[in-house]
Amino acid sequence: MNAPPAPAHTHRRPWAAPLLPRARDEAHRASTPLELLFDLVIVVAVAQAAQGLHHALAEGHALSGVRTYAMVFFAIWWAWVNFTWFASAYDNDDVAYRLLVMLQLTGALVFAAGIPRFEHGDLRVGVLGYVIMRLALVRLWLRAARADPARRRAVLRYAWGVFLVQAAWVGHIFTPPSWHVSGFVLLALVEMLVPAWAERASPTSWHPHHIAERYGLFTLITLGESILAASLALQTATSEGGGLRALLPVALGGLLIVFSCWWLYFERPGHEVLTSSRTAFVWGYGHYFVFGAAAAVGAGLAVAVDQAAGRAPVSRFAAGAAVAVPAAVFLLVLWFLHARTEDRGRTRLLGPLVTAAVLLTPFTGQAVPATGLLLAALCAAKALPPPRAE
Repeated sequence: MNAPPAPAHTHRRPWAAPLLPRARDEAHRASTPLELLFDLVIVVAVAQAAQGLHHALAEGHALSGVRTYAMVFFAIWWAWVNFTWFASAYDNDDVAYRLLVMLQLTGALVFAAGIPRFEHGDLRVGVLGYVIMRLALVRLWLRAARADPARRRAVLRYAWGVFLVQAAWVGHIFTPPSWHVSGFVLLALVEMLVPAWAERASPTSWHPHHIAERYGLFTLITLGESILAASLALQTATSEGGGLRALLPVALGGLLIVFSCWWLYFERPGHEVLTSSRTAFVWGYGHYFVFGAAAAVGAGLAVAVDQAAGRAPVSRFAAGAAVAVPAAVFLLVLWFLHARTEDRGRTRLLGPLVTAAVLLTPFTGQAVPATGLLLAALCAAKALPPPRAE
């Protein structure tokens, strides 16, 4: 009598495996396809924020435009930060985890759809998107608390902190419009205190190489937005008969800026800085300015193209400042986070010196190419080998 055939081997994904902590020294830890999908959603939100800043600057509403952009970008960045650091510590890729992350993706898309309303003072759609994201995130933290008794106290602090602050955001939409900015700033500060409060109980097992890679990918997103914003503006200007002679310096200078920003950011591996929880907080939170400035460069390049083509009622100085200021912020904050820890002798202070020079470029009337040349010169100086010791 013949034996029954052996059952076919299947790689069935578990529905809800224990959400155990990942090892901090796990080898070859890289971003997952689900994390990359989350980044695609973030691309949509960043594009919306950069577009709003572009229009505000081109119309001469710099102060209100920058203020609104800073608030919108914080909300985008914070949603990404919450997901990224949780995934670095607890991603087990089971079915329940995937579905809860996709619920966060849905909330992020709802928030992105609400950005135009947000820019006009209507917070309801944006807060709704955050409610969806936060319900999924709290559920993930509660799953982790059940599976990780060693860090249960810290994980529950995350869950309760996220839930209570989100409840405060819901209440915030019912406050008078005159309270929206001050209330936003206050709640944003409270948001950033939650991880510090939770990690004091017991540090979670985030992975330094993984976090550095994730932040590098967000940098690429924002630099990509800069290229996209500038190229679309250039395409529009040329199709409407804009003078290429005036636009070419802006286009070439913009490329130099973006390429140099990429070079400077990836010059040093980020995981070398992530040596403790304290440095991780400074490095992780400081990237709000790095990411925001990189995306704002794109909006500024679009304004510079509009001004050169005669399509924006702003001065050449204002258009140049729209590029030079965010480029200077990017450079100075990046120096503070990375380059200031290097022992490179006379090149160590080049970052602040070039930052000061970049801020003077709007007075030249050719801020974009001048900024590009300054950043390219900084890259060249850093690439040179150090002088030999006598």
